[in-house]
Amino acid sequence: MERNKYKIIHTACDSTFSVRVSNFLEKVGIGVSNSEYAVFPGFCDVHVHFREPGFSYKETIATGCASAARGGYTAVCTMPNLNPTPDTLEHLDIQRQIIEKDACIHVYPYGTITMGERGEELADLEDMAPYVCGYSDDGRGVQNDDRMRAAMMKAKELGKMIVAHCEVNSLLRGGYIHNGEYARTHGHRGICSESEWVQIDRDLRLAEEIGCAYHVCHISTKESVDIIRKAKARGVNVTCETGPHYLILDDSDLQEDGRFKMNPPLRSREDKLALIQGIVDGTIDMIATDHAPHSEEEKSRGLEKSAFGVVGLETAFAALYTHLVKPGIITMERLMELLVENPRKRFKLPLGLDFSVWDLNKEYTVDPAEFQSMGKATPFSGMKLFGRCILTVCNGNIVWQENS
Repeated sequence: MERNKYKIIHTACDSTFSVRVSNFLEKVGIGVSNSEYAVFPGFCDVHVHFREPGFSYKETIATGCASAARGGYTAVCTMPNLNPTPDTLEHLDIQRQIIEKDACIHVYPYGTITMGERGEELADLEDMAPYVCGYSDDGRGVQNDDRMRAAMMKAKELGKMIVAHCEVNSLLRGGYIHNGEYARTHGHRGICSESEWVQIDRDLRLAEEIGCAYHVCHISTKESVDIIRKAKARGVNVTCETGPHYLILDDSDLQEDGRFKMNPPLRSREDKLALIQGIVDGTIDMIATDHAPHSEEEKSRGLEKSAFGVVGLETAFAALYTHLVKPGIITMERLMELLVENPRKRFKLPLGLDFSVWDLNKEYTVDPAEFQSMGKATPFSGMKLFGRCILTVCNGNIVWQENS
């Protein structure tokens, strides 16, 4: 294979990475004819739900990894809202054994912050520390200030990070989409922005007081961006993520379909623009998909009654490339910081011989029937995107190949 057929883009790898990639591709005999392809270091998603153990009818470690590989991801961090929840080493080991057996990419589990994610007694943080990428009660905000303070103190002692789903339960009021124009005109109950940013503000004050490492999950509001920006300026040890759908869609794009229902919800256009500015100016450190598969039946009940959550691993790069890089909103180098360098650096996740090969000129229509994931609900269904992953390699092994 001719090396000059490949455009090598690397930001999170050493100076020999390009040569190692080219040598590998030549060794396995993968060639191209008349196209130039882009090669990227393996993407890293710090927020996915692979549903096993406990909910394997939605997704398994094997299908989740296949979905990630098809999207160019070679490392993921799996959220702990499982059954049993990984709140003790014994419970965590159930998930670790499945990962050992079925994962084709690097899978790093979270432990919970509290037992059963109930927000009361702290989980066995110390016993789990060597085996988890951080602690999260994802899907639920920790409501009690003293409980979060205690968790932060213990996490700091252990050299681990608190990774928080921020949500004030008393402000939810039965809402299920953003409390905006669409909710008002279509008779839906809304989720107010305060339910997110009020708890972020509390947690940042605690993190500043204690000095622990703190990461905010899936921010969606303009207030969240502003609060985090100001905390960073004060020197708080905080990073944050947002999802591709919050950067590309807003509540004016909603349809009466469960594939548009996620938590937090799609917010207003003003919120979306603030998130984009946060991506541009560095306030937002990384993009994570919050890949959250459900069964077809669970997502077929409309906006009000469908389960929260959409899938995203197989569309993330193409959606971001199409809507942010091609229009010149951010550079490709910045996108690699958001998908590769920053998540790996913050979560201390190594990069080996992990990369993906892309045809950036390939335009196609998103068809969930093609997904490797068991979940098919995506707000990007039917959208025309550029960028097709034709090969993913993890640890020197081919884990995805188009038309293989």
